Amino acid sequence: MRPIVRVWLGAAMLLCGVPLAHARPNFSGTWKLNAAKSNFGAIRAPALRIDRISHKGPLIEDSFTQSGQRGEQTAHMKYSTDGRETTNILPSGEIKTKARWEGNYLVIDGQTGYNGASVILEDRWSLSADGRTLTIQRHVNSPRGETDQLIVLEKQ
Repeated sequence: MRPIVRVWLGAAMLLCGVPLAHARPNFSGTWKLNAAKSNFGAIRAPALRIDRISHKGPLIEDSFTQSGQRGEQTAHMKYSTDGRETTNILPSGEIKTKARWEGNYLVIDGQTGYNGASVILEDRWSLSADGRTLTIQRHVNSPRGETDQLIVLEKQ
């Protein structure tokens, strides 16, 4: 075998054993709910939801507006993907959250109260390969029981 071929073959074998660094998804953009692809379980889906997300480094800000049976509601959420706790205000009250990465999923654990009872949420955000669809898989644990939701947002 020629020396140059051995060098290239050795380099290729080394690269195969080294995991390549993945760029984490960036959720920045304006997103609109696709209610037809979403499933809110026992909770009625909003008629309209628009999220405006800014994602810079470990900081994510999500300003969203939704309208439905309770009228129009807005909130401005801040998350830190390094696991630091953040406190945000929802129309229903305060929520404490911690965000972390699990591979390419952003996992956001939240704890809030509703009518004096504790509600635990776990959101798993993922971005489609083409960057046009943001999917949020939500698990809710409340005194009324547990439920899962699928929230599909499309980039505008």
